Amino acid sequence: MNKFIVVLICFFVATVSQSQSLKLEDIMKGDTFIGVQPENPRWSVDGKKIYFEWNPNKELGSSTYFWEKGFDKPQQVSATEASFSKLNFLKSTSSDLVYYTSNGALFSYAVKSKTTKKIYQNSNSVSNLQLGFEDGTLFFQQNGNLFKYNSNEGSIVQTTNFKQGKKLEIVPDKDTFLSIQQKELFQFIRDQEANKKWNEEKSKAIKSNFPEPFYYDKNNFGSLKSSPKGDFATFNLTEIKENRNEKMEVFITADGYNKSPDTKDKVSENNLIATKFGIYNAVKDSVYFVNFSTLSHIQDKPSYFELYENLKSRPKTDKLIVVNAPIYNQDGTYAISEIRSQDNKDRWLVRLNLDKGTFEEIEHQHDEAWIGGPGIPAYSFGTGTLGFLGDNETIYFQSEATGFSHLYTFNLRSKKKIQLTNGNWEVRSVILANDKKSFYLTTNTTHPGNRNFYKLNVSDGILQPILTNDGAHEVSLSPDESTLLVRYSFKNKPWELYLADNIKNTSLSQITYSTTNEFNAYPWRKPEVITFKAQDGTTVHARLYKPEITNTNKAAILFVHGAGYLQNAHNYWSAYIREYMFHNLLTDLGYTVLDIDYRASDGYGRDFRTGIYRFMGGKDLTDQIDGKKYLVDNYGIDANRVGIYGGSYGGFITLMSLFTAPKEFVSGAAIRSVTDWAHYNHGYTGNILNFPETDPEAYKKSSPIYFANKFEGNLLMLHGMVDNNVEYKDVVRLSQRLIELGKKNWNLAIFPVEAHAFTETYSWVDEYGRILNLFNATLLKK
Repeated sequence: MNKFIVVLICFFVATVSQSQSLKLEDIMKGDTFIGVQPENPRWSVDGKKIYFEWNPNKELGSSTYFWEKGFDKPQQVSATEASFSKLNFLKSTSSDLVYYTSNGALFSYAVKSKTTKKIYQNSNSVSNLQLGFEDGTLFFQQNGNLFKYNSNEGSIVQTTNFKQGKKLEIVPDKDTFLSIQQKELFQFIRDQEANKKWNEEKSKAIKSNFPEPFYYDKNNFGSLKSSPKGDFATFNLTEIKENRNEKMEVFITADGYNKSPDTKDKVSENNLIATKFGIYNAVKDSVYFVNFSTLSHIQDKPSYFELYENLKSRPKTDKLIVVNAPIYNQDGTYAISEIRSQDNKDRWLVRLNLDKGTFEEIEHQHDEAWIGGPGIPAYSFGTGTLGFLGDNETIYFQSEATGFSHLYTFNLRSKKKIQLTNGNWEVRSVILANDKKSFYLTTNTTHPGNRNFYKLNVSDGILQPILTNDGAHEVSLSPDESTLLVRYSFKNKPWELYLADNIKNTSLSQITYSTTNEFNAYPWRKPEVITFKAQDGTTVHARLYKPEITNTNKAAILFVHGAGYLQNAHNYWSAYIREYMFHNLLTDLGYTVLDIDYRASDGYGRDFRTGIYRFMGGKDLTDQIDGKKYLVDNYGIDANRVGIYGGSYGGFITLMSLFTAPKEFVSGAAIRSVTDWAHYNHGYTGNILNFPETDPEAYKKSSPIYFANKFEGNLLMLHGMVDNNVEYKDVVRLSQRLIELGKKNWNLAIFPVEAHAFTETYSWVDEYGRILNLFNATLLKK
């Protein structure tokens, strides 16, 4: 027989065998099929052990394991040790003591002697521990007030006296004819009244050192924090608003009766709330509030107001803001707060003068779309990277001023601002080293889809590479910073734990092995991360799954990841574990699969992040169309045999593609899809589309339900009925619209017990079986 024919036959048999080796019933088991990977890795307080959650034996859930030098493999710990390992410890600066809370009580633990001491416990829980400036002092919260523990004196003293409600005013009895007559007639009554007044005056002259009560009413009280010396405390009062919540119907219940729990507020300008930032002065025993009306740009109107006549004439007012609890240098001489506007277009850093109740502006950041990026939370009530260096007069923070999130310092004495990192990449996370003169940074310096680990000295600003191989490195430093505990993964290798010396270009030593024999038996692909040019010239990254040339069916499927601001075209193990395996199965069947990091995805800087501002279903959708063109031009894909699918935001894009670009995709599967953004939550949607009351056009052009009349092709919608994120109501409203329009070739699959993230294997199998059937029926030549 001709050798070429023999080789071809063997190749064909191998290909068929490989395609048969993956079954939906297996891969939709998720981690049960893959192997449960280690999570929450952490060091013991003495740095001799590492702990993590793991389930190598296919039990009903994960347990706590530990590893230490000399072990062949990790071992499971007792329930008591597991509980202790999960505590949040606060280390004393002057001794080997650490403090923690457990079951509402306050404890100390001596690291060297391994002895535990219960310091304080009563029926009300203790929380929010904070070290004081003086040796041996600690602040904590209980019942909405601050307490100071002094280990040197063995004392616990309440330092604030905040109370909810209204102060009770004692109203003196009104004089009546009879009371006046009694005083006129009887010396006894007159003597009693004189004694009472004398005693009241004497008691006023004796000052109590217990704080006077401060009452708050019709407000939520929060963000209480002490200064390091305890001479000040700061807090926030937040207006209480009665907003109408969305409700969700639950049909499958234990008692057989439907339930209708509240889910969320819908996006609305009415969700903006008034806040006040207060200061308690312990020396003066008084409370006062800071007026921030002199912040720069606090009355600036957003640019989109110019698009609406009713907003052009809206009078200028101070933006509603949120002032976060301050951070302090060691002795409390500097107090720095981050302030966010509630439309999330402005961010300020200010130095507070707590004694005078004033402030000095340090930094203002503005984004006409919305503030965000690594180290800069995208929500107005969040706090970003912010801290002090060891000189106690220099702060560090992150900013997207260059278009990418980078690390900066600002010296409060000299007013000098320095940019420490620079380039077309992002600082993903920041750890201040023990010496407080250097940082450990996680970045994507080498590739947008990598997570590298570096050390950076403030003095020279040079990145010292520690872990720079392709993939993702999630690093926990040992207490003495000599050793790295690394959670690492690659495109086709799930997360495992490794140890490494803290040196330049270190190497990893693996300590967990989690994947199952069934998972290891399949040759999982390493999808190539390719780039293509979008129609506006922007570079777009994507994962490409290619079948063997002899096995290609010339059809393609585009996968659209969810969340919007998420990255999936990277070099590490995807959070979309089932989709990754499904894409391998599809490739075995001859499909080409493209998984695009479309506009608004994470990892590519500010302009990419905000590329969907005021128009979801704009550039994020054209990126899908340009990705399809890339496949047609470069891989011989038939332009008339391309499908698209995704969940959540990916489901939304799927709907927009079939409704607004109906000639581009033959079929689509839309999972848990947003169909009308005016019905989604406030924080996420308000950033991108502003508010329905102020920017209705942005909502209309971004919502699939308005374009259902243009639907062509084949649509499968799939939705969990107890989804409290994107409610089942979304797909019900769209279904009614499609029915009224007389549209055909669409189907709806419902899953009565599933929420936004499916949990049951049988639901996953049913869902992806339907998706596979859709593509096989519509994309393969008959």
